[in-house]
Amino acid sequence: MNILEKIIARKQEEISESKKHRTISDLEKEPLFSRPTTSLAAALRSSTTPRIISEFKRKSPSKGVINGDVQPQIVTRDYVNAGAVGLSVLTDTDFFGGSFADFLAAREANPLIPMLRKDFIVDEYQLFEAKSIGADVILLIAANLTPSEIAHLSRRAHDLGLEVLLEVHNAEELAVSTGEHIDIVGVNNRNLKTFETSIETSIELSELIPDQFVKISESGLQDAETIVKLFQYGYKGFLIGETFMKTANPGAALAGLQQDLTQHSNLNPLVL
Repeated sequence: MNILEKIIARKQEEISESKKHRTISDLEKEPLFSRPTTSLAAALRSSTTPRIISEFKRKSPSKGVINGDVQPQIVTRDYVNAGAVGLSVLTDTDFFGGSFADFLAAREANPLIPMLRKDFIVDEYQLFEAKSIGADVILLIAANLTPSEIAHLSRRAHDLGLEVLLEVHNAEELAVSTGEHIDIVGVNNRNLKTFETSIETSIELSELIPDQFVKISESGLQDAETIVKLFQYGYKGFLIGETFMKTANPGAALAGLQQDLTQHSNLNPLVL
C-alpha cells in the first residue's frame, strides 16, 4: 500500500466517524455555510502576471514536520499582505497536521480572499464540511477518484457554490477527468506515489489542458525563473507551500519571491 492509498483508507475512517457526530443538516446550520463564495478562477483568469496561491501546511508525509510553531491567522494574513491571490489551508490531521481550526482561523483573519480546503475529498459529505468552514474552492485529486466520482463531486460542489480545482499528475488522468464542472486544473509536479518532483510534468501537460480551464502548477516551485517559465506555458497560478513554510517567516518569504518576480519582469519586459 503506497502513501496515497494509506491516506485514503484513513480518510474513509475519518468520514465515517464524522458522520456519526455531525449530520449534513448540522453542517448547513453553521454560520459560514451561507457565506457567499469568492472566485479564485476569476482572479487568476484576469491576471496578466503570475499569481501565487500560498499554502499553510504544518507537515507532510515526505518531509515530516515542516513548521510546527506558526499560527494560521498570522501566516495567512502575512501572505495576503504580500500579495497572495488565494490561500490553501490543509485540513487533514494525521498526515499533514492540519485541522478545521486552522482553516477557520485563517478564514476569520482573511474574510474576502478565496480559500481552498486542501484535503483528500472522496465523499459528498466533505463538500458540506468545506462549505461550513467558509471554503471557496475544493480539491479533487484524479489519482484517487474515478471519472464518474469526479463528475459527481464536481457537480455537487457547484450546486453548493464551491469552485473545483482538479489535480492531475499525467496525461492519462487529464484525458479522463476534466468536465463541465471543473474550474481550475492543477498539475502537481510531485508524484504522489514516490513524492519526487519535476516541473517537466507541468510543461508536458500544458498544451493538453483545454483553454476553458484556468491552469495552475503545484509542488516543487521555489524561484521566480521557474514560475515565469511556466507562466509562458499558460499557467496563471502557482500553489506554493513548503518553500514558504520551511522558513521562519512564510509571509516574508512570499514577499521576497514577489520582489524577484517583479525584478524578473523588469529585466524581461516581454515575458510578462
